[in-house]
Amino acid sequence: MTTEKKTYFWIGGFLVFLVLVYLLREVLLPFVAGMAIAYFLDPVCDWLEKHGCSRTIATTIVTVVFFVIFMLVLAIILPAAFAEIRAFTERAPTYAANIREKLAPLILLIQEQLAGQDFNSLTDKAAGISGTIFKGVGQIAGRLISGVGAIVNAISLIVLTPIVTFYLLRDWDHIVAKIDGWLPRCHLETIRGIARQIDQTLSGFARGQIMVCLLLGSFYGVGLAMVGLEFGLIIGFFTGLISFVPYFGMLVGFALGMGVAVAQFDQVLYIALVAGVFGIGQILEGYVLTPRLIGGRVGLHPVWIIFSLMAGGALFGFLGVLLAVPVTAVIGVLARFSLKKYMSSPLFNPVITNPAVSGQDDAMSEGRD
Repeated sequence: MTTEKKTYFWIGGFLVFLVLVYLLREVLLPFVAGMAIAYFLDPVCDWLEKHGCSRTIATTIVTVVFFVIFMLVLAIILPAAFAEIRAFTERAPTYAANIREKLAPLILLIQEQLAGQDFNSLTDKAAGISGTIFKGVGQIAGRLISGVGAIVNAISLIVLTPIVTFYLLRDWDHIVAKIDGWLPRCHLETIRGIARQIDQTLSGFARGQIMVCLLLGSFYGVGLAMVGLEFGLIIGFFTGLISFVPYFGMLVGFALGMGVAVAQFDQVLYIALVAGVFGIGQILEGYVLTPRLIGGRVGLHPVWIIFSLMAGGALFGFLGVLLAVPVTAVIGVLARFSLKKYMSSPLFNPVITNPAVSGQDDAMSEGRD
């Protein structure tokens, strides 16, 4: 098979994979979730195996303990969270009225500055833009949380995910060995090297990002509660949870927290303290947590993460959000590998013209990978 045919084969296979994911996006969620959980719990099962447990017993212990802890945490957190969200929703009109009242002098000043312009037209345009934004957000939220599809996804997650996790975790080593046996022998070491880089990228980013989100959520929640901000605990923890979207998560939490602070406090000092909590949180994330827990070895630029999350959500819904970062990590590793090959080829450096030398260089490069 020529190089051109090989290229067409792999491109065609990738396109078929994308089409299948798109067509089956409504039923793949529990399987993707189970695969992700099995991927992160496999090292625990390996550790138990090394200490005398069989694979089946180790898988049973790990799966049961994980989902019991997960359900207990949900049972403790969700009722309190729903109560806080309900109370916040009930207070939202009061907050909006307080904000309008406190911002009235600023609005009058703007009206005076724009006295020669059609202020009503400007406000109508702003209202139209904000209405369009909220309408779009409402449609997306409604699509995610309403309808038969959402009920089916919730039931399938609860029922199928533990089952899928158990079987994948039990047979994980066999699955990896089977896939390894399918690899083309002439490029075996190269593909294994790429797979190791993908594994390091995924595990390093995901585990580190989970810790960053939890620590940030705890810091924001405790900090805002100590300042005295109403619903500070839930706002802070929510800000930490959505911080896996770089910058956007903090901006959403900051806007929410500052809105409540302006509506609640009459003294500028407390509003400044709320802003200070978010500022310190950003410093901790940028200079302490992210460098230590994730580091630069991951190689996922924030812009690519934001784009992948938005594109995945738009194309495949919540399934796309789950797949966005892993797919981006795989693409990043493959792109760096391709760039390395390109820069060691005659396409980049015409001096490399001897096929024998080029072949030796490729073999040495593959051995290093």
